[in-house]
Amino acid sequence: MDGIDVFMVIAIILFARLGVRLLGGYRKMKKNNKKDSENEES
Repeated sequence: MDGIDVFMVIAIILFARLGVRLLGGYRKMKKNNKKDSENEES
């Protein structure tokens, strides 16, 4: 049981880090898209 618990903790940490990276990249992309669309309009 302990081995499974350790594996679960590692998996949760990896998924959390991946989610944070995806959110960060998504926010950067949104900002860049906003700037691009503003530049196209003006």
